[in-house]
Amino acid sequence: MILSIGDLLLDITIVPDGPLRPDDDRPARIDLDGGGQAANFCAWSAALGEPARLITRVGDDQRGKRLVADLEARGVDVCPVWAAEPTGAIAVLVGPDGARTMATQRGASLGLRPDDLLEAWFTGVKLIHVPAYSLFVDPLGQAARAAIGLVRDEGGLLSIDLSSVAGLQEYGPSKMAYDLARLKPELLFGTAAEVAKIGVPLENLAQVPVIKLGAAGCSVFGRQIPAPSVPHVDATGAGDAFAAAFCVAWLRGATPIEAAEQAVFVASEAVTTTGARPRPGVRKAPSPN
Repeated sequence: MILSIGDLLLDITIVPDGPLRPDDDRPARIDLDGGGQAANFCAWSAALGEPARLITRVGDDQRGKRLVADLEARGVDVCPVWAAEPTGAIAVLVGPDGARTMATQRGASLGLRPDDLLEAWFTGVKLIHVPAYSLFVDPLGQAARAAIGLVRDEGGLLSIDLSSVAGLQEYGPSKMAYDLARLKPELLFGTAAEVAKIGVPLENLAQVPVIKLGAAGCSVFGRQIPAPSVPHVDATGAGDAFAAAFCVAWLRGATPIEAAEQAVFVASEAVTTTGARPRPGVRKAPSPN
């Protein structure tokens, strides 16, 4: 069982058919789907055949209930804490090259507290994956740290994703580096920009440091793993797909390099469609010879 803790949000994905026109219209494709880094990670983990559980706080509203039901339909065991605040949403504007700009209202998720956690949610958990988004702001940050402690007490492993350059800047890069040194994650994921923002070699902060390089693949212990060449439609959720595939492969006994090969393959599948969640029939990379 893989566990994640954090956001379950509505993604509003906007793909204009050309450059936006100031003070005027532009036809676009607009899709509504589930989002949130923790929830996306769980959806991809479940699609890859690994039991996945999400702990999240959502609004007791129609949006929250639909998002929980959708994630459960994807095979994720959702442990929701229902809240009076509204469920959050993300507006994702996708450019012609698949690059994204996001505006986020995290809503009820930020209010998750350590007292909301139930011991039963941590039964059988082999690995907890924590987006840095879940560490940036309290009380959610306090709940995430409490969850890490509960998993560690049962001998489980820790994976962390650095999540956001802007988030790291606001939280404090040196503060995050200090947190990572204390938490000692086995797996640590970050883009090159996020790693540069931290300013500390990832090798000093985690057992297996992984640098995500987008269309170029990833780097593990200085070895670059290239990604397959595919048409880029929308990169939303590709990093979550990457982390999920890496964690699933690693838990099943893959070496870091083998796990990275699985991860870049699945992430490359993710960018070929719109939205942050897996489509039916997601494929795994061929097993190494």
